[in-house]
Amino acid sequence: MSQTELTHDAVHPGERERPFVSVVVPVFNEERTVREVHKLTAEALDGYGRPWELIVIDDGSRDGTWKVLEEIHSEDARVRAVRFKRNSGQHPAMHAGIVRSRGEIVVTMDADLQNSPADIVHLVDAVAAGSDVASGRRLVRDEGWRRTLPSKLVNRLLRSFTGSTITDFGCAFNAYRRDVLLPMSGSIGKQKFTKALVLSTGASVVEVDIRHQARNGRSRYSWLGLVKVALHVVAGFWPQPVQWAGMILAAVSSLLAAAAGIWGIVAWIARNDFPGQLFLASIVLAIFAVQGVMLALVGEYLGRLQRDVEGRPLYTVERELDRRRESD
Repeated sequence: MSQTELTHDAVHPGERERPFVSVVVPVFNEERTVREVHKLTAEALDGYGRPWELIVIDDGSRDGTWKVLEEIHSEDARVRAVRFKRNSGQHPAMHAGIVRSRGEIVVTMDADLQNSPADIVHLVDAVAAGSDVASGRRLVRDEGWRRTLPSKLVNRLLRSFTGSTITDFGCAFNAYRRDVLLPMSGSIGKQKFTKALVLSTGASVVEVDIRHQARNGRSRYSWLGLVKVALHVVAGFWPQPVQWAGMILAAVSSLLAAAAGIWGIVAWIARNDFPGQLFLASIVLAIFAVQGVMLALVGEYLGRLQRDVEGRPLYTVERELDRRRESD
């Protein structure tokens, strides 16, 4: 299945009312936590008093996640589930859930229980009060500096590119008014930051403080992965990075060449011995470093162009659990 547009679905004949809140949760090998996610979500939204649905996207899990989802679906008709044929990534999985959502407010959430589903109602209330987006803000992050430092860098880049002043772009626990997701449905999934994509259109946003727990297990993002995310941000939100990189390359190369030349002249006069090979190696290495960044950016662009030209789908669906379709 390729990407589809968000639509204002009519109420199915077998339904009494359309959900007010849709909660979208991508999962990958979350057999141990997915049932708890459903339980806590149900507790929070049953107490809220408005109809809701939970859409869980199994991103090609290799454990018993899908079996647990089948059991939950059989017990609770409000739970819908989609299984990908293979692992496609968190953001395509998020797209699959968003395009299937029917609620006026769409909440996105991870399944690792770092964020408490009890806070869903706070995000929903913020959107219901008039904001287009309620952005989760993790005030106390129980993670080491090796994880938070790269995140701060990515946050700074996204604030610059989107013009938004929110502090936590990396938090996946957010709520959106359905109308602000509609225009971006063709790009959601291709971009790794749905929130930044929506905010770049000028949508209004309010930050909501949420609880943040320690991760159960290691983060799936390595340093290399976080570097790739940073490159994705630059390529996705900065329109002319290659031109700027070329200007920087020219400026730095010129300065290094001038410095090496002056130093060489001084050393030649003072010592009658110019260390040409050392300075030449330094200049070449500096140029190579800048060229490496440029090539990384070009590689990101070429990958995007290839996906668009070939028309490859973001994901392919193996199975889908939906009582509306089952009744048909």
